[in-house]
Amino acid sequence: MHNPHPVPLLFESSRPGRATAIFPKLDVPEVSLDALIPAGFRDEAPPELPELSELDVVRHYTNLSTLNMSIDANFYPLGSCTMKYNPKRNERLANFPGMAAQHPYQSESTLQGLLAILYDLQSYLAEIAGLHAVSLQPAAGAHGEMTALLVAAAYFRDRGEKRTKVLVPDSSHGTNPASATLAGFEVQTIKSDARGFVDLDELKKNIDGQTAVFMITNPSTVGLFDPQVGEIARLLHEKGALLYLDGANMNAILGVVRPGDMGADLMHYNPHKTFSGPHGGGGPGAGPIAVRDFLAPYLPAPVVAKGPDQTYRLDYDRPKSIGRVRAFFGNTGVLFRAYCYIRSQGPDGLKNVAKHAVLNANYLMSLVKDVYPVPYGDRCMHEFVATARGLAKERGVRAMDIAKRLLDYGYHAPTVYFPLIVPEALMVEPTETESRETLDAFAKALLAIAQESPEVLHDAPLNTPVNRPDEVTAARNPILSWKPPAR
Repeated sequence: MHNPHPVPLLFESSRPGRATAIFPKLDVPEVSLDALIPAGFRDEAPPELPELSELDVVRHYTNLSTLNMSIDANFYPLGSCTMKYNPKRNERLANFPGMAAQHPYQSESTLQGLLAILYDLQSYLAEIAGLHAVSLQPAAGAHGEMTALLVAAAYFRDRGEKRTKVLVPDSSHGTNPASATLAGFEVQTIKSDARGFVDLDELKKNIDGQTAVFMITNPSTVGLFDPQVGEIARLLHEKGALLYLDGANMNAILGVVRPGDMGADLMHYNPHKTFSGPHGGGGPGAGPIAVRDFLAPYLPAPVVAKGPDQTYRLDYDRPKSIGRVRAFFGNTGVLFRAYCYIRSQGPDGLKNVAKHAVLNANYLMSLVKDVYPVPYGDRCMHEFVATARGLAKERGVRAMDIAKRLLDYGYHAPTVYFPLIVPEALMVEPTETESRETLDAFAKALLAIAQESPEVLHDAPLNTPVNRPDEVTAARNPILSWKPPAR
């Protein structure tokens, strides 16, 4: 690995006696440390913390931040992740004291403004979904999946039915089978047909009295809208089973079609994908779920309710509820950003979001598909899955090589090797917030990379602070510090 501009750790930049703060003179009575903390609970020496000036610390983190890729600085065509621009207005609003300074243990009478926002957000999400009731509690998309499946399990248990199976397509997100397993179900995979849709014959053979839920992503992970979804819902409902819609790709259908109208009984949202909340970085998330009316009694408690006197409260009186799945009443900071986004766009704006997302994806696909073939569909929805299989066979250039080389061009890589039904997959989602010029430049980079020598591509990236790492070794034995070479 080559690192031309190493950034020393704060510990390595530390110099004795440097400080970031000047303390005022003591203005309270002095008390010995022995009187405050017994000797047995104190270290013999102070902690070895870095000693630096404030300017040193600011420059350190500012310089580190320039090494990061971010949506504010780079194009992120991550398929299935919907990495679109986060409006800064929403960030400013979320930092208002009336939002950021709230405490979950406050009396509900002092939280009326926040509860009103959450109540309205529940209504908006239900309307967009075409379903009847919403829980804002889940902490992320996968957590929303699991919560919805726990709701389904409670529903069947309440009916005295023992249903043990959850069916998932072979193109599903990996979180689908994981969530089903955590919710106590057995998972069975349903194959796709030659068009990339759910194989209806395979589905019919596997629906039986043990089937609880079929989890579908529509549009799917190959970027196609499955027109069979109504028939899928009918087949499931005939057997008393439920249809779950993974809302990861809602960005493609906002205001155009509603999951409830497709026949879905329950679903989750990813606010960081669909409604432009901050995405990634290990920060907090949210994964609200929406369900049909007969599933509403089983939602996590509390939900936000509105009384006849027009006041808002947290409704805990839900005897059939599956109980809490998260502390308090959801991640209000992320949820408020989603609320701001929905209110800013309005119904027509949300529909335009979907239209432009689909337009951008089809435009970009048209520019690259002659070199990077797209196995499923002449047109796509919000994303498409191209393949580098031809380059791999002819020149030994794999999807990972292309992804690594894109870093040298200033672009984050698309999702690679997923979904598994496409060999050497390059899963690309441009989102609606990117300009035509950006898409043209990205396509030009992809086409240029296809002409480069395998030797260059196998060593890429070449111009980043760290070049081609061994991912497996890096994960197992991470290098957490840097030492200058001996002179």
